[in-house]
Order: sequence, then structure tokens, then C-alpha cells
Amino acid sequence: MNDEGLKLLLTRSSVGPKHLMAPGPDEDQLRLMVEAALHAPDHAALVPFRFKVVRGEARQAMSVLFGESARRAGKDEAGVAMDEERALLPPMTVAVVARIDMGHPQVPAHEQWACVGGALTNFLNAAHGLGFGGKMLSGAKARDPGLVAAFCEPGETLLGWIALGTPRPSDKPAKPPRQKEGAADALQFWAR
Repeated sequence: MNDEGLKLLLTRSSVGPKHLMAPGPDEDQLRLMVEAALHAPDHAALVPFRFKVVRGEARQAMSVLFGESARRAGKDEAGVAMDEERALLPPMTVAVVARIDMGHPQVPAHEQWACVGGALTNFLNAAHGLGFGGKMLSGAKARDPGLVAAFCEPGETLLGWIALGTPRPSDKPAKPPRQKEGAADALQFWAR
């Protein structure tokens, strides 16, 4: 039994952008994280996902795009400033993009979406295993036409962004994982 591997899976939790600090993963670590993502179940090896890294000066450009998105959403200047700041909080952000082939003759869309979810999970687990924290963020910004155009090629879907970095040391003990509604129903034994 691989106790360390199981412990890794059972201890990963989301770490929000305000709780992250530099450094973020380097290129070799990012490649390992993507290698883990590539081990997700992927019928016909379609690789229906892309991870687009935003770091360094690109963070400023993303901040501008977040501000423009906030204006299109009708936010006031305080809301615009808050969204611009959100782009700058984590030392690194990774856009998660899906490329689903709706007409694939062998692999229906739902299987491709399952691969995207598995890849995202493996990416985050690998980040955790390397000592980084991260959190998947989505919401209305992921559907904003300006942000979609900035991150996606035609036929792609922007799922959102992963905030990545090193978890800040805390004086507070870690919160226990919250109990999820329906968790008791997650495991069922089927019989006829």
C-alpha cells in the first residue's frame, strides 16, 4: 500500500489567492504537473485540455483584462479595482481551457469533459505534492467574451483559472475539511 500517495490525496485542499506567496512552480515543476494531468483517463488520447500559464509581466496584462471584464459586468470603480487586484494576488495563475471535439466518432463529449476534470485534479494534486497551494476559480469572468477571446482559440472553452503559489505560513491551525452535503451518498453499492 502506498500510504504517502494516499495521504497526499487526502490532505489536498484549496488554498485561496490571498493565502499564497512566491514562489510559484518553476518550469520543470510545471512540466511535472502537466505530466500528471496527462495521466488522466483520456479515451483516444485526445488531450482535450490546455493549461496556459500567466506569470511575471503577463500578470499585469491579465489584471487589465480583469478590469475591463468588471466594467462590462457593470461594476463600479471599487469593484473594478478589486477584480484587477485579484489577478495580481497569486504569484502565478494558470488558465484552464477545454477543447472538446463535439463530433468525435468514438469519444462523446461527456467522456472528454471527464478527462478535463481528471486532468485538472491531477494537476492540482501534483502541485500539492510539490509543496504548492492552489485553487480553481471560475464564475462570470470565465464567460466574459473579452477574457474568453484572450485565452481561447476558436472551439475552446475557458473553465477558469488556478491561482498557484506557496501557501503562507499561518499561526492558525488548518481548518478541518468541511463536510460536503451528500457525502454519505457518494459511495453506493448497486444490485438488481
